[in-house]
Amino acid sequence: MTPTVLSVASEVYPLIKTGGLADVAGALPLAMGGLGIAMRTLMPGYPDVIARIGAAKSVLAIPELFGGSSRVLSAEVDGLDLLVLDAPHLYRRSGGPYIGADGQEFPDNWARFAALSKVGAMVAEGAIEGYKPDILHAHDWQAALAPVYLAFAPAPRRTKTVLTVHNLAFQGSYPFDVFPRLGLPNAAWSLEGLEYYGSVGFLKGGLHAADVVTTVSPTYAEEILTSAGGMGLDGLLHGRGDRLVGIVNGIDTEIWNPASDPDIVRNYTAKTLKARRDNKRALETEFGLAHDDSPILAVVSRLTWQKGMDVLVGLCDEIVAMGARLVVIGSGDRMIEGGFLAAHARHPERVGVRIGYSEVLSHRLQAGADALLVPSRFEPCGLTQLYALRYGCIPIVARVGGLADTVIHANFAAMAAGVATGVIFAPVAHDPLREAVAKLIRLYDDPVLWQAMQKRGMATDVGWDVSAARYAALYRDLTGE
Repeated sequence: MTPTVLSVASEVYPLIKTGGLADVAGALPLAMGGLGIAMRTLMPGYPDVIARIGAAKSVLAIPELFGGSSRVLSAEVDGLDLLVLDAPHLYRRSGGPYIGADGQEFPDNWARFAALSKVGAMVAEGAIEGYKPDILHAHDWQAALAPVYLAFAPAPRRTKTVLTVHNLAFQGSYPFDVFPRLGLPNAAWSLEGLEYYGSVGFLKGGLHAADVVTTVSPTYAEEILTSAGGMGLDGLLHGRGDRLVGIVNGIDTEIWNPASDPDIVRNYTAKTLKARRDNKRALETEFGLAHDDSPILAVVSRLTWQKGMDVLVGLCDEIVAMGARLVVIGSGDRMIEGGFLAAHARHPERVGVRIGYSEVLSHRLQAGADALLVPSRFEPCGLTQLYALRYGCIPIVARVGGLADTVIHANFAAMAAGVATGVIFAPVAHDPLREAVAKLIRLYDDPVLWQAMQKRGMATDVGWDVSAARYAALYRDLTGE
């Protein structure tokens, strides 16, 4: 019998997205369908989500849920089988999923995502008539309490649980006074439960409670076992032993397909790479860059320390001096944003900056830029470098996490063997990044080598087939099927 899976996530593409978690939560269920595994997804009913699902069917009424009545709605959007937690007192707000229109984090995020987790556990236990999944798959700290609610349920738990860590840096830690309001027994306040140095640790509790913990790349699974990468949880993770598994993310190759992408100026394939030039010219026009044949390096990222943007912003003048151009879209640290804007002011035809994020523009950058810069200090998987490979945009990445797992460095041996797909550097510091950019420019100046790398990148399997098969095997192993 094929296992059934309930996925619980705080964001799901194409309904709501702030980062890669949404892409995974949206693509994995579709990939599972191709393997015969039925996956439903429970997500919060943010205003945009409620508007998108329209007149959905109510399948569960919850009279009281962290301060108000709620219901679960059933809907289908773009092939996704959705359960939407409609809790107006928790989710009907202006702003994003986690941050309000004033730019501040919602003070009751603990309740908003404890509610999502609690309802996930309720559904897993059969609260919706005719539906009782074999496995609950929770994503990140926002859903990490779901395995905890199941582990401390009065009745013996039968539903198996998986917790995927997309980024260990975000753990959902709250003061102790939150604990009595979670509706968990006192036994949950323990080292094997939620207690974490006197605070309530959502992710920490989920790491203990889940039957299996996965991360989004094999290298990241190794990194989080170290004191440097474990963010204080490396000891706990060591205790999971073979129950910690790294499975690299894939991308939706239908959405990210230069041959059919409706958001780019001209479609192309590996056989028609010359057509890609039209996208480069359009990108120059959109960002006010000079029209010439020098390489364009792109950044599509949060502008934060984790992403190495503090190092890159200090390199802008040298990138221009080396003869390249730079295009940046993203937001984050105000000082870093200001640094990029200042670089644009100094070099208006060589540095283009757009503060904010646009899904459409990110497609245009991948299609029009020559290279993508991802100088992250840590990167659990990373998706932008996978998009870049797909679009013939050569990635320059730090040797960390999923970046190291998905890009093959253009050293002598890899170039001679015809397998190189990008440039990898370490550590994340000024001089190594500068040398990586210089190497990229040297490769760009050899059209034969450059086009060969582009074609290899575009031929790389960045879809979900292999990874989905690993998840399917994991699910079947959990259920003994």
